[in-house]
Amino acid sequence: MRKKIIFGLLLALPMFFIACNGSDNNKPAGEEPTPKAPNTASYDPTRGEGKFDSSNVHINGLDLAMAEKGKAISNTKCMSCHKETDERLVGPGWKGVTQRHTPYWIMNFITNPDPMIDQDPKVQAQLEICLVRMPNQNLGDEEAREILEYMRQNDGAK
Repeated sequence: MRKKIIFGLLLALPMFFIACNGSDNNKPAGEEPTPKAPNTASYDPTRGEGKFDSSNVHINGLDLAMAEKGKAISNTKCMSCHKETDERLVGPGWKGVTQRHTPYWIMNFITNPDPMIDQDPKVQAQLEICLVRMPNQNLGDEEAREILEYMRQNDGAK
């Protein structure tokens, strides 16, 4: 019985090393794969990457009811990493964000952060400072709009 177990382990050991070596057999062991370069040629840094643009995001006066909903959502989803001031926590502070970015850029980033992190030069520079990628919180369009309204309120919009 003991011989069968040892024989089985000796047969399984090479398979383990083959399986753990990765699928690219042309690269030496331990060498990292070359990441794909982002397609920044078509990226619009004022709009971001996503479905929101100037045709479907319309800002008027501050909507206090939306801002209150946005505050409640952000307290649950955002404030563990962000502060309302310009102070960095895990991510950057929110103060002034609505002056630095268009409303549709903010909504695209809230709902679709991964491609923007990969393509936006300002976000990539921020990532080098914060060292943590913003996770996709799977927020809906209305929730993103409410958070935007809360950010506007935080920046003094009337």
